[in-house]
Amino acid sequence: MQGARLTAFELSVDRIPVTLIADSAVGYHVGSGLIDKVLVGADRILATGHIFNKIGTSTIAIVADHYDVPFYVAAPVSSFDLTTRLEEVEIEQRDPMEVRKIGSHLLAPRNVPVRNPAFDITTPDLIDAIITETGIIRPPYRRNIRKMFSRTMRP
Repeated sequence: MQGARLTAFELSVDRIPVTLIADSAVGYHVGSGLIDKVLVGADRILATGHIFNKIGTSTIAIVADHYDVPFYVAAPVSSFDLTTRLEEVEIEQRDPMEVRKIGSHLLAPRNVPVRNPAFDITTPDLIDAIITETGIIRPPYRRNIRKMFSRTMRP
């Protein structure tokens, strides 16, 4: 619910037009032509171009790819992790009660197992460009991320 609680609030305070939709309505909105590009953030970007971001980001990327809508990632260079391999990244699992209830109101039976990952992985083939404060990186990501860091990290 971060988009509803935090992102929508921050955008509206900054007078940036925003419309809140349910996560499950992404396919409808993109497929109806209501969205012509997607811009997401990233909590972590590997040297391979794999993006780790809030859960649901990968689903949005898949839908955007299906409907041929450009998918961009905007993140500071501090989000890049050039040393960790993809298979070494562990996805945080959050408290099942975040899914089972809202406030004190129980929405789902306590005995039903819950998986509540905080992040997902968006593969580089779904990303049209990565936008940073030092420039725009386009595929092939492994080569161009390395090139950007060798160029921007010189003394």
